[in-house]
Amino acid sequence: MTDINQIAAALDGKEYKQAAQLIKQLQKESPENPWVQYYIGRYYELTNNLEKAQTTYKQILRDITNPKIVSQTRQGIQRIEIAQQNVRQQAIETAKNDPSNLEPGLLILEPVSPENKPAAIQNISRIFKIDAYTTRMQIQSRGWRLYKTGPIAELRIYGQELLNAGIPVFWATLTDIQKIQIFRVQHFKSLSSPAVVCKDQLDRLGAIEFNWSEVTQRVEGLLPMFIEIMDYSPNRRTEQFRHREIRQDYAQICDLHIPSRNCILRICDQSYEFQQGVDFTKASADLPTSPNPKNKTSRVRNSQQIPQSTTRINWNHLLEIFDRQLDVTVWSEFTPFAETVLDYTNMLSKIESHIEVDRKSETPWDSAFQLYSGLAFLRNQENRE
Repeated sequence: MTDINQIAAALDGKEYKQAAQLIKQLQKESPENPWVQYYIGRYYELTNNLEKAQTTYKQILRDITNPKIVSQTRQGIQRIEIAQQNVRQQAIETAKNDPSNLEPGLLILEPVSPENKPAAIQNISRIFKIDAYTTRMQIQSRGWRLYKTGPIAELRIYGQELLNAGIPVFWATLTDIQKIQIFRVQHFKSLSSPAVVCKDQLDRLGAIEFNWSEVTQRVEGLLPMFIEIMDYSPNRRTEQFRHREIRQDYAQICDLHIPSRNCILRICDQSYEFQQGVDFTKASADLPTSPNPKNKTSRVRNSQQIPQSTTRINWNHLLEIFDRQLDVTVWSEFTPFAETVLDYTNMLSKIESHIEVDRKSETPWDSAFQLYSGLAFLRNQENRE
């Protein structure tokens, strides 16, 4: 009869081959013995198979109530978490020896479905050593969240660990985003054989011809337009006037991504020359419709009430043309993403927005859109590779 003490002695003496044989024998002789599972987990832990050890220990906590086994299992889980932290930190320090790994980057958390949320909370809390309540507040059911910034070497290691735990994330560097060429569209010269007049990043005017088939996705968003007002604030001792910004309207923006040319065509209703080039009020009736359009991501146009005008009508006609011509993914959850980014003012100040909106003062919303569209561009390239 195999004795538990024999297994413990073999593991303590680092006789792992013998311990494995003894565990198998005990499984056959006493499959209901609760210590079998514990020593399987202990064997995995001591042979540095930490993922299997952790899975086994967690199964024990769900299935076994023996106080001594539960206590030792909890100690095992704590040892594994410390070992994983040490392995992660060592990997980060090693990676940092390469200067390219020190580039500033971003770790983006993608939406988590309700059924996967409990496991995601548990794993994120474990990996980042934060409480479950904080984690629950950070997980989103729609849109992306900027979860962490720092050297890309560190984010890559954290990101891979999260992916291994089944949590959808991706990472990118600010340098990669800055490498994407942005062309600000002034107006369309033609739609049937699409051509635009545009400005490049050096503000030079030129023209680009392309095919609708080159456009792989669209990104849409609303950028707040602010005005400054004088706010009257009476109180018991004094009457004060102070300046305050309020949201007056929204600028609409739409990016067309052309990865084969590593470029984005950026169209904004505040800078588009609707009196030049194509007349959109007539053009939509003249173009054929793209068959079976399919938007691969949630595509909900923002429902804020925007005053109707000739510009707005023309803009809506333009989007209708895109709907008919482009059978591509549309990213339209910029606002919830921006709300997770706006506090990172130092990072956003380093991102040139390439957006022409007449403002009295700069706003981080413009750079946030450049970041969102750039991340969507890189994410699409990653999925296509």
